[in-house]
Amino acid sequence: MTVEERGSRPGTDVLIRKVDSRLASLRAGLHGPELELAEELAERLRELVVATARSSAADRALVRAAVHYFVLRRESRDARLPVRSLAAAQRVVDRAARQLNHPAQPGDPRRNPARFP
Repeated sequence: MTVEERGSRPGTDVLIRKVDSRLASLRAGLHGPELELAEELAERLRELVVATARSSAADRALVRAAVHYFVLRRESRDARLPVRSLAAAQRVVDRAARQLNHPAQPGDPRRNPARFP
């Protein structure tokens, strides 16, 4: 199946693969509530990527930035920089979801991915 058959843009699959890859690496080292948070963030990011696949370039850029924030490990570039926590990633994802008017939490009763074009 090609990307076009699914009705998404080429960057959509790439972003979702990045999220999934990061989650797989986090699963190796996290347990309990931290792992649950990582899985929740990954799910929300996947939803945002799919929901904005046909949105404006600005909306897609906002989601792409949130994905990159979740995916990139700051500690690998320079040991002097603080490690990015999942809580920091959660704030970035929450902010992106609010700006896109997307439900904040997976259990949110307002959640309805079909309302995005």
